[in-house]
Amino acid sequence: MTVLRPLLIAAGLIVIWQSIIVITGVQFFILPSPARVASALVDRHDVIAVHALITLSEILLGLLLGSILGTASALIMGYFRSVRQWLMPVLVISQAVPVFALAPILVLWLGYGLGSKVAMATLIIYFPVTAAFYDGLRRTNLGHLELARTMGASRWSILRHIRLPAALPSLASGMRVAAAVAPIGAVVGEWVGSSGGLGYLMLHANGRMQIDVMFAALFVLAVIAIALYFLVDAVMRRLVHWQPETKPSND
Repeated sequence: MTVLRPLLIAAGLIVIWQSIIVITGVQFFILPSPARVASALVDRHDVIAVHALITLSEILLGLLLGSILGTASALIMGYFRSVRQWLMPVLVISQAVPVFALAPILVLWLGYGLGSKVAMATLIIYFPVTAAFYDGLRRTNLGHLELARTMGASRWSILRHIRLPAALPSLASGMRVAAAVAPIGAVVGEWVGSSGGLGYLMLHANGRMQIDVMFAALFVLAVIAIALYFLVDAVMRRLVHWQPETKPSND
C-alpha cells in the first residue's frame, strides 16, 4: 500500500489534468496534455538528462555546503556564548534580506557557471539547518545537564553525549526543510543567469513556445525534489532511530 498510494495520487492528478483540458478546451501552448508532455520527455530525454544532471549537482553541492555551514554555526553558537552574541544578529539580518534578491549579485560575482547556483542553494539551506539545530541544542533537558556536571563531565563530553543526541531530532527537521527548499535556490539562480540546468531549459523552452518541453523539465525537477526529500527523510530516520514516532489518533 505504501508504494500503491503515490501511484494512485499521480494517476488521479493526471486524470484531473486531462479533464481540465477536455472541459475547458485550453490550447496546448497554454496547457499541454499529459500525452504531449510524456512525448516531449521521451523525444528530448537526452537534452533533459544533461540539464537535469547540472541542476542535481547544484542542489547536492548546495545541500552539502549549507548543511555543513549550518551545523557548524549552530555548534559554535551553542558552545561559545560570546560568539553567539555576535553571530545571532548576523543570522537574523541575513534573513531580513530576501535571498532571491541576492541572485543577480551572486551571478555578477561568481559568474554564470556552477558557483552562483551552489551559493544560492547554500544560502537558502543555511538558515533552516542552523535555526533548527541550534534550537535543539539549547533545549536539552536541564536535568540531564545538571547530572552530568555533578558527575564532573567536561563541556566536550556533555556536548558529545548529551546535547548532540538530544538535538539530532531538531536537526532532522531542519534537514527535511532544507531538502524541500534546496531546488528553489538552484532553479532561481538558473533563471537569473546560467548556461545550463533545468531552469535554463525551461526559460528557453518558454521563449520558443515549446511548452511541452517546459512541462517535461518541470516534471523532472519535481521528481528530483521529491526523491531528494524522501532520501533525506530516510537518512534522518535512521540517524534518530531511537526516537519513536507518535501515531496519529483515529478519532
